[in-house]
Amino acid sequence: MKMIKSIKIILVMLALILASCELDGGESLNGASTSSISDDISRGELTQAISGVLSDMRVGISTHTDVQSIFGREYYYFTSSDPRYEGDVVVGNLDNNTFYVTTPWGARYATIKDINLILEGLDNTTADFSPAEIAAARGVLNTLKAHELLMLTDNQYDNGIRVDVADSENLGAFVDNSAALTAIADLLNTAAGELGNGGGAFSFGLTVGYAGFDTPQTFLQFNRALLARVEAYRGNYDAVLTALDASFFDLNGDLNAGIYHTFSLSGQDIANPLFIALNQTANVRVAHSSFVTDVQDGDNRLNKVVLRDEPREATGLVGTHDVALYSTNIDNVPVMRNEELILLYAEANMQSNPTEAVAALDVLRTAAGLPAYGGATTPAALEDELLYNRRYSLFGEGHRWIDMRRFDRLSELPNDRSTDNVPSAIPVPANENK
Repeated sequence: MKMIKSIKIILVMLALILASCELDGGESLNGASTSSISDDISRGELTQAISGVLSDMRVGISTHTDVQSIFGREYYYFTSSDPRYEGDVVVGNLDNNTFYVTTPWGARYATIKDINLILEGLDNTTADFSPAEIAAARGVLNTLKAHELLMLTDNQYDNGIRVDVADSENLGAFVDNSAALTAIADLLNTAAGELGNGGGAFSFGLTVGYAGFDTPQTFLQFNRALLARVEAYRGNYDAVLTALDASFFDLNGDLNAGIYHTFSLSGQDIANPLFIALNQTANVRVAHSSFVTDVQDGDNRLNKVVLRDEPREATGLVGTHDVALYSTNIDNVPVMRNEELILLYAEANMQSNPTEAVAALDVLRTAAGLPAYGGATTPAALEDELLYNRRYSLFGEGHRWIDMRRFDRLSELPNDRSTDNVPSAIPVPANENK
């Protein structure tokens, strides 16, 4: 049976956690049945179901981020329990029936399944929602669905994903990266229209990670920012600039402004799985040595890693610096930040307006304690400078591998052992029956 068909999703009636226990008939032990959501969703169910979606989006985030960061040679993840992170993943010899393949795939499609159930419920609802309230909810859900699909195609690339999974008995065909990105852009544009018709307020709440993006108008800024990323991946730079104009892009604004996954230790919520205290010996994330040796003098983005008391070694791989992106196990994890948008703005201007591209890059260089860029403004030189700044500004956020792939520079990523290799894509899970 195909994996997507086999996913059993429970929309939990708790604000911050997705329950996994289900009875034979589909009833959740902790909330409404999936049929009550899809057949005729109520106001109360909508609020709790969207909370469940936001919680779902965090599931598998550590595996997803770790695999992408290892492929991008940003860091290594050494664990006492599973040597496959320094084995299979670094070597690039991926088993299509193993957690580093199946967890990101299953988690993202589980969230999409939840979203599709809610969208079906909005189609069938007899509750007293106004047309604007329904449009606003659909706009949020379709934006989040686009985000999850983008995470999938980031991993699968031309190995393909299914975009159309609304009917688990009649799944859509696999499509390659180009077709997936086109479909995601179309979905974001559909969602933008829905948000534009969504009135002045939501009929549900979002987490504090969406503070400042919690109305249809402000959530639309997140939608446009996500579209800017997609259009950059497609090489449509005029479209990137148009999307950024309607997003929360601010060349002079807070680099960390944006949307975040949130965590806590309360109730049945979860802690940030990407946090590890410094100088651990069992489970550690250690920066790739090149992150330290390639940095420009004075670049304070090097403070994203911290020198260990003792190096950590595993099967011929050595780390001298711990990854220090998170200081506690309840720190937020970024979904999208203004710093990325500034980088997208620079990228979109590299060929058409190199002076403006340099001005944008200088915002980040200055913030990092570096002098203004004084190099050549040829496309090749600016690409090098862009990738340098994306590497250090977005370290550990899941971009490096994708960036090097889309600029056709995967071969430049370092391999510390003769057996190591950087793959271009993650295989489709074995039981997906592609």
